[in-house]
Amino acid sequence: MRLTSSASAPSDPRDRQAYRLRIDGSGARAEAVDEAGLLHALATLGQWLRLHPRSGRAPGGALVPPADGEGWRIPGLEVEDRPAFPCRGVLLDVSRDQVPTLATLEGLIERLADWKINQLQLYMEHTFAYQGHERVWQGSSPLTPTQIRRLDAACQAVGIELVPNQNSFGHFHRWLIHEPYRQLAECPEGIEHPFSARREPFSLCATDPGTLKLLDDLYGQLLPCFASHKLNVGLDETFDLGQCRTADVCEERGKSSVYLDFVRQIRDLADRHGRRIQMWGDIVLEKPERIGDLPDDVTVLAWGYEADHPFADQAERFRASGHPFYLCPGTSSWLSFAGRTHNAVHNLASAALAGEASEAEGYLICDWGDRGHLQPWVASFPGLVAGVEFSWNTTRARAPDALPLAALLDLHAFDTEQSGSAAGLGEVVCSLGNAYRTTGARSFNGSPLFHLLASAHDDLDHDRYAGMTIETLTASREAVTVAGGALADLGPGGDALAQREARWTVDILTLACDLGMARLRAGKTADLRALPPSERLPLAARLRTAIDQRRTLWRQRNRPGGLRNALSELRSALRVLESTEA
Repeated sequence: MRLTSSASAPSDPRDRQAYRLRIDGSGARAEAVDEAGLLHALATLGQWLRLHPRSGRAPGGALVPPADGEGWRIPGLEVEDRPAFPCRGVLLDVSRDQVPTLATLEGLIERLADWKINQLQLYMEHTFAYQGHERVWQGSSPLTPTQIRRLDAACQAVGIELVPNQNSFGHFHRWLIHEPYRQLAECPEGIEHPFSARREPFSLCATDPGTLKLLDDLYGQLLPCFASHKLNVGLDETFDLGQCRTADVCEERGKSSVYLDFVRQIRDLADRHGRRIQMWGDIVLEKPERIGDLPDDVTVLAWGYEADHPFADQAERFRASGHPFYLCPGTSSWLSFAGRTHNAVHNLASAALAGEASEAEGYLICDWGDRGHLQPWVASFPGLVAGVEFSWNTTRARAPDALPLAALLDLHAFDTEQSGSAAGLGEVVCSLGNAYRTTGARSFNGSPLFHLLASAHDDLDHDRYAGMTIETLTASREAVTVAGGALADLGPGGDALAQREARWTVDILTLACDLGMARLRAGKTADLRALPPSERLPLAARLRTAIDQRRTLWRQRNRPGGLRNALSELRSALRVLESTEA
């Protein structure tokens, strides 16, 4: 293998990541203008070797040479390539409630580098071990400064920028429920919001001087752990702005003006720490005529997670403003047990095409963990792999249904290969992730199969269940059963932990279908206790087993902090199902 870099640096940042790779009888030769292109060439070489049987793989997917010592014998290859987007990132939620182990994160970093991802963000609300704020993160198994520096070094070694992320306005409820932080809240007495079953304070008060003092302390502790000069400050979903302490000033000046003033203060604060900010674009899009009032050097992150999200319209607004911007689709894994494969693929493809047309600077694949991150890791991989493919090669995004996603998962995520016509783990996982489509119910930002268990106290006349019948749930159950049969037929090898996660997904989805059908038979407004004991108690036993198994699987990849909270809604449903009261 010969690597050659060039001293000339093209102006287009995508060309600075371009490379040429040639493989022939004399070996392999890669050319690029800088190290990023060379790393991409090496990634392509590794993928080419993985495509051929003589390459071999050790457990975990590592490439190993043939045992006979003769080296690889692979077809020739000539590639000239560059990415569609200069910045291709993954955002991983480590705050609701799952904090991965270092081993899990380091393994993910290696895999993302192999996929040519060059940015990683760990979404934080309260899971960094800030000194002096132990009350906030106690029990959450937070990441420490030493651990972040270790992850940052691991990212730098493989050409990934680890971008610091600390939500700094809304989504601050994990802090504001405690004293003395409550006094910094917009609504100290709390509001109802989608991220907790309790009434809680949610956003910081934009006009309280103590807010910036607290954030200055947090940035001062967090940012020195990162080499990146970026900082994602969040600023999204400020539901309560103008409802309590800022009500008068918002009435006088307008809520958007108060919001933009706070953005400028955060921008200046980050600048004093040597960082340029990224921020979510949802609030400023409420008044699109004010986009031009954002500071010029702010990078806006336009997010949306449904297949029909208007990325093209939003991208054109940000393009016209002259601000740098990313488009941010998602894996659709959250508020599900299995993901929503079809929705994810089309959402990710739409963002890629809109980003290409509008010359977006970046493409950020978001993997959230709303309501306790109950989905296992395996549910995130279809969206991650599809997004990685589209972020490099938007041609694939023009025909998203033709993407060979199952085969890509087997080869690049689950370290297995499909044999003949037999389904591999990739096909099983994609099929499980599409079981929601046959329920007949609305699936906005989540799967109705998830809510049948995680929102088990809701009546089935809720809007999210409209169209769901015993017949549609029977169809969903049959689809899950077919996927479970294919999973049982898988041979040895590959990612054994991913297979166990898929097995749990089969069981929990089957349970959700059975519970839904039992409740429909009892009547849409019937309480769980109304189910006859002959149905209710066997369902309870299965749910108890599922909770125990999820607890075991969680600990295989994640830290213990947050686990109890993550399982709380399933345990609540279990208590009712096990109740002896009529």
